[in-house]
Amino acid sequence: MAAQRTAEAVWEGNLVDGHGTVSMVSSGVFGRFPVTWAARAESPEGKTSPEELMAAAHAACYAMALSHHLAEQGSPPERLHVSVTYTFVPGTGITAADLAVKGSVPGLGADEFEQMAKDGEQGCPVSNAVRNNVQLTLVASLD
Repeated sequence: MAAQRTAEAVWEGNLVDGHGTVSMVSSGVFGRFPVTWAARAESPEGKTSPEELMAAAHAACYAMALSHHLAEQGSPPERLHVSVTYTFVPGTGITAADLAVKGSVPGLGADEFEQMAKDGEQGCPVSNAVRNNVQLTLVASLD
């Protein structure tokens, strides 16, 4: 069974001077978030960007994928802390997605965790959606 999720954006004005909002329609968990070109290309100043939203989706997706992979391998995690940073270059686009994970996984050494983190990343649907389009890096460590 396929799951569909919907988000909406409203934009007013031109690219540089305009402004808009994004909202999560399917869940309704967030209100409307303001977006601007300046927030995307310069400084957030309390606004979000498509790259920040993608980074949030990627972090959540990877945390779930790695948790599943670790459990399948007999080492369910107590806790995973995932951070994802997307790099946006005006005029070029998104160039990189840098993932970092710190895990608390009883019974695993650092080398084992690093390998499982790499293997788990292969099962992340968001990673797979951007793979071969942007540079993906992953740094994994234990708490």
